[in-house]
Amino acid sequence: MPRFYFHLYNDVDAPDQEGVELPDLTSARGHAVQEARVTFAETAKAEGRVVLHHRIDIEDEQGTVLATVHFHDAVKVED
Repeated sequence: MPRFYFHLYNDVDAPDQEGVELPDLTSARGHAVQEARVTFAETAKAEGRVVLHHRIDIEDEQGTVLATVHFHDAVKVED
């Protein structure tokens, strides 16, 4: 099973050193969306703000960026 790395780029860059074994890129995107939502919620709760252009890059084991999930892609903001 391939290993994917989820590098968080927000106020502080947080590279993923361990990665997660997942069956495919679709599963990796789903994982990144969930991680973005958790980070979004934690930041909103702790700081009372969110930045929609923050992102998670998904890399393969060779260090190639396969996809990017921006926070604005992971949540629906309504008035």
